[in-house]
Amino acid sequence: MPSPDRDTIAAIATAPGAGGVGIVRLSGPRARQIGEAISGRALAPRQAHYVRFTDASGETVDDGIALFFTAPASYTGEDVVELQAHGSPAVLQELVARSVSLGARRARPGEFSERAFLEGRLDLAQAEAVADLIAAADVRAARAARRALDGEFSRRVDALADELLAIRVHVEAAIDFADEPIDTLGGTQLRARLNGTAAALDELLRAAERGRRLRDGLHAVIVGPPNAGKSSLLNRLAGSDRAIVTDIAGTTRDLLHETIRIDGVELTLVDTAGLREGGDAIEQEGMRRARGELTRADLAIVVLDARDPDGGRASVADAIADVPARLWIHNKSDLLDAPASQADDTLYVSARTGTGLDALHARLRALAQGNADAAGEGAFTARARHVDALIQAREHLAQARAQLDAEALDLAAESLRLAHDALGEITGRIHADDLLGHIFSSFCIGK
Repeated sequence: MPSPDRDTIAAIATAPGAGGVGIVRLSGPRARQIGEAISGRALAPRQAHYVRFTDASGETVDDGIALFFTAPASYTGEDVVELQAHGSPAVLQELVARSVSLGARRARPGEFSERAFLEGRLDLAQAEAVADLIAAADVRAARAARRALDGEFSRRVDALADELLAIRVHVEAAIDFADEPIDTLGGTQLRARLNGTAAALDELLRAAERGRRLRDGLHAVIVGPPNAGKSSLLNRLAGSDRAIVTDIAGTTRDLLHETIRIDGVELTLVDTAGLREGGDAIEQEGMRRARGELTRADLAIVVLDARDPDGGRASVADAIADVPARLWIHNKSDLLDAPASQADDTLYVSARTGTGLDALHARLRALAQGNADAAGEGAFTARARHVDALIQAREHLAQARAQLDAEALDLAAESLRLAHDALGEITGRIHADDLLGHIFSSFCIGK
């Protein structure tokens, strides 16, 4: 049950700016008392009351609707009051100030959802899905976030965790019979169960990676040799002079991020330092960062000089080897003696004149939409930390399988525990306080 000693918090729960309706939310043991003092009447649970909100002198601040939800049947699991007034920022701020004067305190970012997690109303993945739903840029992302909020992702994680726990119990029990070969203790069935769990984990990891891309958008890194026109191309796609452009090779030294939207799907473009042998210490650091960014890329946009495309391929071949998708751009096509034809994965463009930019936009649109459509029905949103946790669980599970084959049961049991803990971090079954603080600090104040 909610702690009676916990603070009562208050915040504006609607978006900043003026609107037809604005909501001030209170949560905590004194929420009902404060709400009734402001409303000037008793508030029955789950009934809409038309009231006049008053200040300390009894003067009317505004009129509106007051709602009271009793613990634990509320969003936070505590007593909650919502004061629905006209959406004037001045009025809403006055209602918050009045709540504070009556004993509430201003809520921290995400504190309502944090309390919902702490009271068991949501697990951690569902709580993060609340923020993802609010921030969803299109219908597909919103529906995927809604599925995560409904527990689709969490149920699959919990099912895997339950299976790992059962396997752990089997292995721990076998340790007591260390003198016996594992095969006499159900080793064949245990290995089959481990293999099935590993396959299910791989499938969930693929789904989570799709969910992460759906939430964050396609991550595209612009890469190529120096002076091929990477920064000029970024400026063209962004529609503004975001990157410095000169004829001097090595002008770009650091990463430059720009987000564009194509038919409602976000595409994050990252301009990078040109890849080549040599360069001064600063340029070398820029190239190191470029290679690091490519390890997180969904798409490599490789920009080459159309007059000598083969001359630049060698400098990027190793760097893009592990990127899932590549798009080859032959820039400066306006300097060619004869026009070149476009291909499926190779486009001839001119960042200076704009030639070929329509074809590039169409190709990027297809890639971005394909990324979103690949999620399909039943997809859920996920975050980078979820993907990292699943990767850790997969690595620990692989270690456990190898240790089981070597009949190192103690080590296998420990690896299974680590895999189980990694899954627990996704839903918050196992968590560190600093992780919670990081997650909920990214929420809006009233959520």
